Amino acid sequence: MNETAKNHIERESAQHPEQNGGGEQEISMDELLKSEEEFSRKLYEKEIVQVKIVQLTEDNVLVDIGEKKEAVIPLSDFDQEKTPPPIGSKIVAVLEKRGGEGRHAVLSHKKAQERLAWEWCLQMFNEKARIKGRVLEAVKGGYIVDAGGMKAFMPLSLSELGGAHKHYLPLNAKIKIYIIDIAERGRKIIVSRRQVLEEDEKERKVKVLSKIREGEIVRGVVSKAIEEGIFVRFQGIEGFVRIPDLAWRNPEEALKRHKRGQRVKCKIIRIDREQEKLTLGIKQTTPNPLDLLKKKFPFKSVVRLRVVSVSKEGAKVSVDGKTGGSIQACDFGHEGIPRENATIHAAVVGYNPATFELNLSIKRFEEIEDRKKVKEYLKDSPNLTLGQILLEDSEDDPATQ
Repeated sequence: MNETAKNHIERESAQHPEQNGGGEQEISMDELLKSEEEFSRKLYEKEIVQVKIVQLTEDNVLVDIGEKKEAVIPLSDFDQEKTPPPIGSKIVAVLEKRGGEGRHAVLSHKKAQERLAWEWCLQMFNEKARIKGRVLEAVKGGYIVDAGGMKAFMPLSLSELGGAHKHYLPLNAKIKIYIIDIAERGRKIIVSRRQVLEEDEKERKVKVLSKIREGEIVRGVVSKAIEEGIFVRFQGIEGFVRIPDLAWRNPEEALKRHKRGQRVKCKIIRIDREQEKLTLGIKQTTPNPLDLLKKKFPFKSVVRLRVVSVSKEGAKVSVDGKTGGSIQACDFGHEGIPRENATIHAAVVGYNPATFELNLSIKRFEEIEDRKKVKEYLKDSPNLTLGQILLEDSEDDPATQ
């Protein structure tokens, strides 16, 4: 017996407790007669009734229909169930043929279940309610699904998020669905799992977006690479990394290294909760080389370097074999243009944010050295007072002698 039929029996039992095995409640004869009359009316008007099983035979199930009468239900009606219901249990049924002299009335349990299932599906469709289903069969273009006891069709396009071009769901898979179309003629039902998945996805996105914050480091998966950057999915939310945010050095080359399916660590730069999109950065997950450069080579510090090449514009140099630098021609020292491969000293006068190289000056280095010498000289000279200076001047003046 399916869930729809069980619910019907529970409702009928609550409304007619006297049919539920002679409960503790006492009822009058008039009430009993009225109840039997109502049962007979429903039965012969071919409404769905609940009946009690009194006997099982080789081919039929005998049920009590009141007035000391019994009716039969073909045993084949219970083919979908593992075993026929036991004697004393209640089932739903609908009249197929009236009985006569020496002939039992014939009821159908199967048709009663189908009618209940259809009415339930109509109700769920009108209420736009989410229901449980089970995949019965994979067919061309979709699936046959059990929807509350009724067979329904679910197109492939409505089986997965974003649609599907092939079958992914296994047989007997339990799924949640919506009835999106229903037709009385032929009792056709169309269901959608995709709508459920989309609702769940949207709800999950809202929860994720409410928890994350700008500046947070997250891990995502590259979904697509285009000329302007890469798309990264983080917990189902789409994020984008612009080319300048791919790497501190050579971001265009970094773009070529990112492939679909690659896991990447990103920093959340901006959150658009309304559009459910993220602006992400990959280079921001590592230290800025410019900051490291400034820390290692402070402004006005003196460095020892090797001249790599010289031109009219200036010279390219190498500091500690790893860090590059440049010296403009106007910053050459009093000795003029330095020789290639010469080892010299220069002062740090700036930083190139594009190349992460040092801007250097030999002239500034010489000025620093000159000031050091003057300071050293003044340090070793005797400190004279104004009176001593004037006295020395008067002694040297011939006019005072």
